[in-house]
Amino acid sequence: MTKLTTHCLDTFSGKPAKGVKVDLYIVSGKREKLNSIILNSNGRSDKPLVEGSNFKEGQYELAFFVGDYFKKITDLPTTPFLNEIVIKFGVSNPKEHYHVPLLVTPWSYSTYRGS
Repeated sequence: MTKLTTHCLDTFSGKPAKGVKVDLYIVSGKREKLNSIILNSNGRSDKPLVEGSNFKEGQYELAFFVGDYFKKITDLPTTPFLNEIVIKFGVSNPKEHYHVPLLVTPWSYSTYRGS
């Protein structure tokens, strides 16, 4: 099935990033919010962020609110180095499964197109 999924791993603690809020936007002239979720105990969404005929070719953004997450589990400064991480990516073939994970610490992050 065609869908977009994500997960977030806290590489600082070596655990899934449980409870991180994630917003999904499509950007086509304007930025339109499609979904807002909280990651489960495995650092994943319970359902795809978007799927089927609602998953279209175009430019998307995933916003991970990691500042709030790390404030709960670490002793960070009042102003964290990373607060909201926005991953901008394109979907050229919405008939495929797109998986966009985030690996994150309070000071760094990386992403890739997964399967």
